This record gives sequence, C-alpha cells and structure tokens, in this order.
Amino acid sequence: MKDLNSITLAGKEVLPLIEGGKGVAVSNGLTAGSWAASGGIGTFSGVNADNYREDGSIIRQIYHGRTRMDRHEELIDYGIKGGIKQAQIAHEISGGKGRLNVNILWEMGGAQRVLEGILEKTKGLVHGVTCGAGMPFKLGEIASKFDVFYYPIVSSVRAFKILFIRAYKSFLPKLGAVVYEDPWLAGGHNGLSNSEHPEKPERPYERVSLLRKFMRSVGLGEIPIIMAGGVWHLSDWEDWIDNPELGPIAFQFGTRPLLTKESPIPKPWKEKLMDLKKGDIKLHRFSPTGFYSSAVRNNFIKELTERSIRQISLFSKNENSQFNDFKELLIGKGKKPFLILKEDITKVTEWIKKGFTEVLKTPDNSIIFVSPEKADEIKKDQRDCMGCLSHCKFSNWADKGKISTGRKVDPRSFCIQKTLQDVAHEDDVNNQLMFAGHNAWKFSQDPFYSNGFVPTVKQLVDRIVTGS
Repeated sequence: MKDLNSITLAGKEVLPLIEGGKGVAVSNGLTAGSWAASGGIGTFSGVNADNYREDGSIIRQIYHGRTRMDRHEELIDYGIKGGIKQAQIAHEISGGKGRLNVNILWEMGGAQRVLEGILEKTKGLVHGVTCGAGMPFKLGEIASKFDVFYYPIVSSVRAFKILFIRAYKSFLPKLGAVVYEDPWLAGGHNGLSNSEHPEKPERPYERVSLLRKFMRSVGLGEIPIIMAGGVWHLSDWEDWIDNPELGPIAFQFGTRPLLTKESPIPKPWKEKLMDLKKGDIKLHRFSPTGFYSSAVRNNFIKELTERSIRQISLFSKNENSQFNDFKELLIGKGKKPFLILKEDITKVTEWIKKGFTEVLKTPDNSIIFVSPEKADEIKKDQRDCMGCLSHCKFSNWADKGKISTGRKVDPRSFCIQKTLQDVAHEDDVNNQLMFAGHNAWKFSQDPFYSNGFVPTVKQLVDRIVTGS
C-alpha cells in the first residue's frame, strides 16, 4: 500500500485518521484522547456526554422537571457539564499530541447552547467541531467566535454548496475540512435526500469528486475532504491516497473504535459486534428525527418493523358513500368505534388474538395495534419528553414557538434519548437501538479480531496505518 503521509488539520500535522463522533456517551474523552495520542484526530461526543461524581461513577441523566421546558433545561445543563468533563479527560490523555474535536448533532435539542457552553469552558482543550445531522448554518460563525476549526458533515455536493453560499463563505479561515459521510454506508443518522434511493447506493468516489470540483471552483482546493462511512481497510481506498483528482483526503472511522479496550460501550455490545453477519445492519426510517439511520437488526428494530406492519387506514362515514365496503369495530380498552375496510377485519382479528389489543392513532389517519404494555410504554415515553431533538415526530416536541411541531404524536417511532442512554449504559443491547455502520459485520471476518481480540486504540490505529 502507498505510504500514509501526514496532513495538516487545525494547524498541526497529524495522521489523516479521524475518530468518528458517536452520540450519547459512546465517543468519550478516553477514546478521543487515546486516538489523539496515537497521532490522529480524536472526537468526543457533545451529545448527552457523561459527567461523573467524585468517586468516578457516572451521573445518569435522570429528569425531575414537571414540564417539558423544565426537563429541556436539565438536558442542556447535563450536556454542557458532560461535554466539559470529556474535553478535560481527552486533553489530559492526549498528552498534547494529535488534535481533539467535539461532535455535535445540529438537530439535537439546544444544540447551539450546548456547543457554546462547552467551548466557553474548554479554551485550548478543543481544537475543532464536527457537526452533521441537519444543516448547521451557524457552525462557521460559532467556531470563529471561539477560535476553533469547524468540520461540517455533508452527504452530497448540493448540501455543501448551500452551506457555503448561505453561511460558510464568510468564515473560511476556520474551515478545517469537509466531511463527506456516505449516506448508504455510515452508521447512525444518514443524509439521504428525497431524490436518492435507500436501496440504490451510489459510488462515493464520483460524489466526492464532484464535491472537490465545487470546492476548487470557490478556492477551497487545498481544504481536506474527510471520507466517512464504509471505511475499514485503507488498502481498499489506496486509489484515493495522493489522488490529484480528489486532492487532500483523510479517513474517518466511526464503527471500528467501538471495539477497543477504551470504548465505554457495555461488554454485551462489544460481544454482539463480533457476532454480526453481512446484512445484519438495517437502513431504516423509524427515527423520530425523520432521517434514515443505520442500526443493528435486533429485537428493537424487529419490534418497530412489526409495529408499523400492524397498521390500517381509518375512514369517516361522511367521506365515504360506499358504506357497504366498511365496518365499524369497537377496539381497545375504551371500546372506541373505528370505521375500517371490511377487507382489514381478518387482519385485525388475528392481531387482537395475538394480544395486540390496543390501538394508537398516527398523524397519517391510520391506527397501529400494540399490546397494552407497549401502549403504556409509548404514552409514558411521550409524556416524559425532555426535548432532546430540535423537532421530534414521536413526542411532537419542537425547540421553537410553542414547543410543538403542531402535528399529532407518532407512535410508530420511539424516544431516542431513552434508548441511546440505555444501550450505552446497560447490558440489554438486544432490546435497544444499536447504531452501527454497514461494515460492522467485518468484525467477525477480520483476522485482527481473531479469538475475541479487543485492541487498544493505539493498536487499532497502528493496524489501520498498515492498510490491512
């Protein structure tokens, strides 16, 4: 393989290897500091980052406010304090080597307040901000204000064009790099647009080449592009290295750092990663953000899939003259009348026999059938909302206006804050959302992990550098 030359990022020569940021306590100060100490750019999550008591135990993010707004303020306070703590840990462990970034999801609740709160207290500790999951127009302005570099995450040249024209062209000195995240291969939330088919992936080379072409047209030809999503062995990307068409390139690894000794994820999660097979990662659209996202096909995804299948349309007597095609059924605890198609009666009867006796309305004039226990859980999660997203289809929370999206709650989705906190801190990974990139199945095939070997971050970086 070609030699992997260093690259200048955030004013320092580093390995062109970036730790991908993973939200809700999964990328922390220990992993980020260790990655930076190995010569690359470490990234800790500013999304619901963990804070600790004096004895080192994690302060779980439990909410006590009576209203959504009260709990939202608690969420922001947790996020700022946790982010500051992880920055301090990362800085200490890095020993001044490499560079350290904080990762923020722009569509998380209170994103700007959390980011500014972290940066205000971490001057000299944090060198950059990576940010995706939305269109972070204010990212360049915020980074420039706090004298750090910014790394927008985009999934198309179109997205970067919009960001550049509307915002970034005024803050170019602090543009560290542009992260291209493959919307078909990356883990977590993906930037698929309405014009792109989730089952028809496009080659990243052509998309990155178009991105570079635009960047050169506006004087950004020497700003690095960071390839993220689907990167495993660098030998598979050898034609990208020192490629004059693509210009300066670095590589981001989001999934592989999950399986390291420093990674804070629970042991059952690490064991599950080693057992995955090709096809075990599903690109789905259950997320309350409305974005596509990639996660392990476990019981959590299975239940959401089946919940949406147990769905029928509702009708109104006033709207349907052919009343003979419909039947009114009394369903649920309250025995409420619902007008449904006669052809749906057989399905409904079978679902009820299996214990899915409760119905929940969706915003799309339909109902889903769930068990009484699941109905109670969904309603409780919606009541307990703390505004972890800028807008949420599950709870109808919105950051602005009357703190509501104005739409009905959607029971086909889930509370993302709750499940990501649980999967990061508990042992039951089969029944929680478990994000992963689409190459996660390679853990079980890569000889580097033979016999259950779990490397340190340093051992992983050294392995990556070899290309294999």
